[in-house]
Parts: sequence; C-alpha cells; structure tokens
Amino acid sequence: MARYEMLAEDQQWRYRLSHFIKRFFLYAVLIGGALIMITPFVWMLSSSLKAPHEISLKYIKWLPESPQWQNYKIAWEAAPFAMYFKNSFFIATVCMLIEVTFSSLAAYAFAKMNFFGKNVLFVLFLGTMMIPGEVMLIPNYMTMVNFGWIDTYYALIVPWTVSVFSIFLLRQFFMSIPHELFEAAVLDGCSKFRYLLTVMLPLSKPALATVMLFKFIGSWNAFLWVLIMTNTPRMRTIPVGLTYFVSDVGAQYNYLMAASTFAMAPILILFLLLQKQFIQGIARTGLKG
Repeated sequence: MARYEMLAEDQQWRYRLSHFIKRFFLYAVLIGGALIMITPFVWMLSSSLKAPHEISLKYIKWLPESPQWQNYKIAWEAAPFAMYFKNSFFIATVCMLIEVTFSSLAAYAFAKMNFFGKNVLFVLFLGTMMIPGEVMLIPNYMTMVNFGWIDTYYALIVPWTVSVFSIFLLRQFFMSIPHELFEAAVLDGCSKFRYLLTVMLPLSKPALATVMLFKFIGSWNAFLWVLIMTNTPRMRTIPVGLTYFVSDVGAQYNYLMAASTFAMAPILILFLLLQKQFIQGIARTGLKG
C-alpha cells in the first residue's frame, strides 16, 4: 500500500513539475512578445521628451538627460491639431456608425435569410478582399471628381462605409447563434428586422465592438486617401497633419514623436475601454461556419 502511495506521489510531483515548466515557458514567451511590442511605444515616448541634439545620437539613449515637456506644447501649436482632431474624430465616428449599420444588415441576410444565389454572392464578396486597395485608388478618385466631392467630408466618408471584412466577421458570429431562436421568434410573430434589433445585435456585442474598433482605428489612421482628397488644411486629419514635421531637409523627430503620442492617445483609450469585448469577439468568431 505504501508503495502505491509513493508511486502516486511521484506521479503527482512529475505532473506538477511538467505543469510548472510549461507555464514558465508560456509566460516567458508572452512576456518576451509583450516587450517586443511595447518597445516602439517606449522609444516614441522617450524621443518625444528629448532635445534635438539627443535625437541624432549614433547610440541608443533610452532616457533623455532633461525631459523636454515643452515639446508637446510646441508640437500642438505648430499645426492646427485641434482642427485635425475634430476632423479625425468626426470622420472616424461617422464611418464607424454607418459601417456597423450596413454590415449588420448584410451579415444578417447572409447568416439567417435564404435567397437565390446567396452563397455565390457571398463568395464574390470575399473575392473582393483579394483586390489591392491601390488598384481602386484611381477609379475612386475619378468618381469623387465627377461627383464634385473633392475636399469635402463626403469623399472622406462615403467610399469607406462598407467593409467586406466586417460583413464576414459579423456573419460568422451571427451563424454561431442557434437558429432555433430565429425560428421561435418567427413563430411568435416577430419580424425579421425586429429579431435583428432585439435578439441578434444584443447577443453580438463582442463582434460589434470588434468591428467598431477596427473601423475607428482604420479611419483614424487613414493617410493616403485623405492626402489625395483634401486640398486645404480645414479638411485634413491627424495622419496628414503629422507630415508638417517632415520636410525636404529632414524631420523634427522630437516634435513628430510628441505629436504622434497625443495622436495615439484616443485609440489607446478606446482599446482599453473595449478590450474585453474585442478579445471575446475575436475568440468566438468562426465557431460555427
């Protein structure tokens, strides 16, 4: 009996040791990855507080000798960043709301409704994701010119209010919701649109938060399209405004890093507020195809 107890204790000890080693390596990999990901942000914050002569050093200097907090004030006043923030926030918010509306309706149709050619149409939708955005740049530009939308909010919002990726993400999440709920609601006299509003969307908060976060970040960081579509500073956004610190003779990296820091702050706050729903949305999407 004692022998069996010793064998059991030995096996239990081996299991605990193996479990400890696995968790040790797992946390080591996660911590290493976190350090790699956070290093550019630490360097950005450090550079934003450096004096001009510290930026051009040949060796890496993580901490400035004397933090130059005035860099943030100088960077803010160097360009009309208040206007850029207003434009970026307005464009990103409107694009996000319109895309969530359209994507929810399209994803609901592909997930829960039956109509002729549904699968073929969905495959064609997915096929458009393989077309590089640069290919559509000139046709979209010519369309905006013909509409007379150059240097207007219409050109910065309307072409980006529908996303195949968002439709696909929401469709996969909608399909993970049991179809029996839909059938029961229809039997109780619930319309399809009411079922979407009262059942599908409340159950899909993680996926909706994911779509909203992706869209807001994408619109906030948009650069090339805004640069092409705008002719005056009153319509430009933060990414275009950051180019103020870059010229033919070089870049003012300390001011550029300071401006990049306060430009990134809203995105960081939004992610911290929605990170729980974002992680759930990514983890649960595609459980049922």
